[in-house]
Amino acid sequence: MDSFAARARRFAESSAGLIVLVTVGLAVPLLTAAIALAQRRWYPVLDLAMTEFRIRDVGSRQTPLIGLPGRIGEFPDQGSHPGPFNFWLLAPGYRLFGSTAWAMEASTALLQTLWIGVALWIGHRRAGRNGVIVVAFVVALLVRGYGLTVLTQPWNPYLPLIAWVVVLLAAWSVVSGDHAMLIPLAVAASFAAQTHIPYLVIAGGLGAGAAVLVALRWIRQRRAGESAGLPRALLITAAVFTMLSLPIFADQVRRRPGNITRLLDHFGNPPEEAIGFVRGFELLLQHLNVFRAIGTMFTRTGGFVDLGQIDGATWIPGAFVLSTWIAAVIATRKLAARTDVQVLLHLHVVTGAVLLLSWVSMSRIFGNTWFYLTLWAWAIMLLVVVTTVWTAVLWFNATDIATGRRALLAVTGAVALCTAATSVAAVGTDHPEEYLGETLGAVVEPTADALDPNDTYVVFWTDAHSFGSQGFGLVNELERLGFDVGVYEAWRVPVTGQRVVRANEADAEIIWATGSFVDVWRGDDRVTEIAAVEPRTPAELAEFKMLRTELIADLLATRLYDLVPLVDNNLFGVRIDSRISRAALEATKRLLALDQNAAVYIGPFGVSQ
Repeated sequence: MDSFAARARRFAESSAGLIVLVTVGLAVPLLTAAIALAQRRWYPVLDLAMTEFRIRDVGSRQTPLIGLPGRIGEFPDQGSHPGPFNFWLLAPGYRLFGSTAWAMEASTALLQTLWIGVALWIGHRRAGRNGVIVVAFVVALLVRGYGLTVLTQPWNPYLPLIAWVVVLLAAWSVVSGDHAMLIPLAVAASFAAQTHIPYLVIAGGLGAGAAVLVALRWIRQRRAGESAGLPRALLITAAVFTMLSLPIFADQVRRRPGNITRLLDHFGNPPEEAIGFVRGFELLLQHLNVFRAIGTMFTRTGGFVDLGQIDGATWIPGAFVLSTWIAAVIATRKLAARTDVQVLLHLHVVTGAVLLLSWVSMSRIFGNTWFYLTLWAWAIMLLVVVTTVWTAVLWFNATDIATGRRALLAVTGAVALCTAATSVAAVGTDHPEEYLGETLGAVVEPTADALDPNDTYVVFWTDAHSFGSQGFGLVNELERLGFDVGVYEAWRVPVTGQRVVRANEADAEIIWATGSFVDVWRGDDRVTEIAAVEPRTPAELAEFKMLRTELIADLLATRLYDLVPLVDNNLFGVRIDSRISRAALEATKRLLALDQNAAVYIGPFGVSQ
């Protein structure tokens, strides 16, 4: 019999073994981050609390049929992102790891690892071991650029970031004639587009374009008498896409109005004017600035998030990168007679298509150009760089065996070095909004101790700090502990309809209060305070008082009188107002980071209404 070492060696030398080993190697930073995160208890707030509600519901009679609520429509009738695919994929890992808040992060890391494996598999189909190495290099750079807090966080703008790489690679494969890759393209594109609506144009556009291309090739073959039936890949893709889309249409049929209607109404008649094609093109060029990206990857992980704050960033380096890529396309066309150039030419086609789709997508942004709306664009930047460098290699005939081996050895070393550096940084990975969670966590136990496990409670919040973020988290934590809790009808969309508590169902009301509202409720003799926390040190309290004074003075000086009362009642509302000065923006950022005092009260049902 073969020894274990011999079998292991053969496995490592096989294609499957190579893909598995490289996947595991690239996942080391994710594993390290997950272990680091497990050392501290996490209390999710806002979107991540809403996400846990829905993951917890998967498999029940209330299995989610649509995605997470977004800035779509108006409260309390806002719409949601298209589909529930992300909740469904996260649910098995969530339960496997114990159905805790950390289990969401561990499940996210596992899901990202699976997408990495699929990307490497497609890379192997395109170029064998060399394809695996190049794709591994791109993935290693993206993991470092996005950072581990992003890639372990089950927030819907972050979840599709690696799946987006699969979309790009699968689209390239289809253009190159590998029609079977239409199936993983449909799965990854559906995941991305259902999870976060900005992917609807870019991922959906690539997926639809690839399907049309396969159909046109089939029609051409039929006319030439070379084909009889529809390609199997096209039929399977249609079936898979239909199956994945069924929940979305089921919601549309069951509800009036359905989420599809809400999406069409909102984006068909947006509340603000879109930024337009000129600003959209500038935004695209800002994301093609490879020089800034390289600089940040040398110094730290997670730099792409910071680079997304592009106010005032120059577009000129991006224009240079785009011009260089266009020159590369022209050069590749001149080499098109060579058989080894066709695959590169196909990749240029996909790159051009995704650049156009990105321009359209960015041009349709209205309101603030939040960094997370275009975080996917950094992968496109790397795609442009890879195609340009590949063209240069072919143009200068740097393809002899010795040179190729040295280049692949250098790329392999770069992958190992980048992954090792990212793994070291992963030890310090933080939970999302950890400071808000710590404040929430300080009151969960005393609140639970004051409640009757046999009663039903409705939770309400008056939040001066972060528009109820921790209120959602309080509902989530009490539900985790087994209490029968819910919210008023107004919060049916973010907290889900099955968690609405009506007058004849509730025994009492729980009130979460922060900042100035704490004293308001303390003066109300209808309620009893059951928990309180002051998260700021004396030094931080002094800093908070000073910054508050400076912020109010700045608002008065800039004649933003309507915002002055919001400093004490809705600080985040001041933060996102586009009229405030740079100094006021920095002051609000720091004030929010300092957090505020909080308290929990209990009173009769309806006391807050």
